[in-house]
Amino acid sequence: MFENLTDRLEAVFKKLRGHGVLTEEHIAEAMREVRMALLEADVNYQVARDFVDSVSAKALGREVSQKLSPGQQVIKIVRDELVELLGGSTEQIRFDGRQPVTIMMAGLQGSGKTTTAGKLAAQFKDSGRRPYLVPADIYRPAAIEQLQILGDRVGVPVHPSTADTKPVDICRRAVAAARENNYDTLIIDTAGRLHIDEQLMGELKEIQTAVDLSEILFVADAMTGQDAVTVADTFNKNLEITGVVLTKMEGDARGGAALSIKRVTGKPIMYVGTGEGLDALETFHPDRTASRILGMGDVLTLIEKAEAVVDKQEADRIARKLKRSEFTLEDFLDQIQQIKKMGSLEQIMSMVPGINKLRQIKDAPQPNEKELVKTEAIIRSMTRKERTNHRIIDASRRQRIAAGSGTSVAEVNRVLKSYTEMLKMLKKMRGKPGAMSGMKRRKVPKGMRR
Repeated sequence: MFENLTDRLEAVFKKLRGHGVLTEEHIAEAMREVRMALLEADVNYQVARDFVDSVSAKALGREVSQKLSPGQQVIKIVRDELVELLGGSTEQIRFDGRQPVTIMMAGLQGSGKTTTAGKLAAQFKDSGRRPYLVPADIYRPAAIEQLQILGDRVGVPVHPSTADTKPVDICRRAVAAARENNYDTLIIDTAGRLHIDEQLMGELKEIQTAVDLSEILFVADAMTGQDAVTVADTFNKNLEITGVVLTKMEGDARGGAALSIKRVTGKPIMYVGTGEGLDALETFHPDRTASRILGMGDVLTLIEKAEAVVDKQEADRIARKLKRSEFTLEDFLDQIQQIKKMGSLEQIMSMVPGINKLRQIKDAPQPNEKELVKTEAIIRSMTRKERTNHRIIDASRRQRIAAGSGTSVAEVNRVLKSYTEMLKMLKKMRGKPGAMSGMKRRKVPKGMRR
């Protein structure tokens, strides 16, 4: 979602790198462009102004490392300030206090509260906790049923709420049920409105008074930009929220909400929603997000995503098959499934350092989700025998596969060609001696021997 901001900032830094010595005029010009970039990204005006003033003061005050070039010094200052703007450090829900830990979800209608409640329940369950979902939205049609469906999908119990019961009474009974059944984490899904009103705030305050809440998470749609920040500030003044969840971060929002909400409300972003799936909820890391905004990638998150979906034994099995050139189309299909679990290609590519520079190169390959879907459909249209032995796929089989996958014979040929070329490449790599094997063993001085 920060792609436009990243492009603008990279253009500014490119100019800075071109100067051997940075003058006050150079920095002032760069900061004007940085401020314009932030405003275009829908960052709060005062937040953008304070950010630029802070960067300028530090850049002119020479609070930098002597090991860096002038351009690198400014970039370092901008990154450090971005980290602070986004929250400074990673904040997470604390489970070491009173039990059960009770979390109330708050926000406007359509912000994604119910889905986020289900995502949190799935995440907590995977970490070994015993969550309990509480439907307290009695106004929206099928809201209670929606949470029950989500609970069934993630295997988490849901409190038997009814639309004729007051929300505060539902919450009281849910706490009692949780204690009776040893559920250690309550997630309360409250009602939203199309806009803030006294009835909504009054109901939330009533629940806050009646139930010993551990956290109040404000759920905001990142696509609404500064509107989300304004609403978050109002909720915070009325309820004293403890954290923020930004949903729809995978969309084409400009990023203003993420860059403004902590400075305006004083409350940290704890989670971000990155897709429709119930596993598409990530802990928010200010330092990693700042690096992604500056085009430096996010290798740590990429590794964590890979570790979460890749089974070590399966990875070892694939490695052995690759080494023996026994990698089949069946294995290829499995790898596509693994990639899809990590998120969209766009999300994955955004975590690779320097990817924005590659995008700017003419005719450079771009991630294409549709091509991945086509490839999967083509392989799924093959019989198991064809997947394990691609050599038997003759012209008539290719026509059948194309018809079954809704593609053309040319597209089937393209997938098979890519696959066979990959096998050839792997075979060549296997045949090459290791880099170390061709080198003469150097004598190591006695003092350096282990």
